[in-house]
Amino acid sequence: MENNQELAKIFNEIANLLEIKGVAFKPAAYRKAAKALENLDCDISVIYKEKGQKGIKSIPGVGESISKKIEEYLKKEKIKYFNELEEETALQQIITYYFQTKGLSLSTLKENARKKKIIYSRFTKPAKQLLILAGSIEKAKEAIDKVAKWARSRNLDYAIETVFKKWLELDMLKPKEVVKKPFFRNMPMIWSETKKKWYVIDSAGSWLEFAGKEAEIEWRIIK
Repeated sequence: MENNQELAKIFNEIANLLEIKGVAFKPAAYRKAAKALENLDCDISVIYKEKGQKGIKSIPGVGESISKKIEEYLKKEKIKYFNELEEETALQQIITYYFQTKGLSLSTLKENARKKKIIYSRFTKPAKQLLILAGSIEKAKEAIDKVAKWARSRNLDYAIETVFKKWLELDMLKPKEVVKKPFFRNMPMIWSETKKKWYVIDSAGSWLEFAGKEAEIEWRIIK
């Protein structure tokens, strides 16, 4: 039931974009329609062929407006409203995604902007520049994601402008490897492959054979 899944995906995305715009009530309607499509026992195209738009509207959770969008998708494999909404919210999507990589939800971002803790307009220009540079919203998000993972692994802060500075290096940016090392009572340990034994290295540098249980070994993340 490919059409059902694709339409549900589009409607959920429309709901997200409407929330980014700050539109009330409509997001819930699109999510309700998406859920209804996911729960159908047959492909929506079968219902449309048999009963037309009237059959689509008979599905609980699907109203007049959304039924027309389903019909449009079945005829053209796209929904004009969705495409226009994506274009209209392009900068907002990039800014929202940037803050999501910093752990801020959309609701928190809006609240901080309302309280002037975040000056939202300050991010509009760099978001626009990034969109032009990347060529699409998805590629802009991918670039932000690469920089975010690289910076977080090194405990570094980053801004949208950091993406510009690292643009030519994006394919080479890799998160710093996270290594777990064994300790016993704050003393480092080492495994001898030859003797198949653990050793504890004391403050004097001596290797002491570990006689404890593996559950007593503490694995610490070393960046």
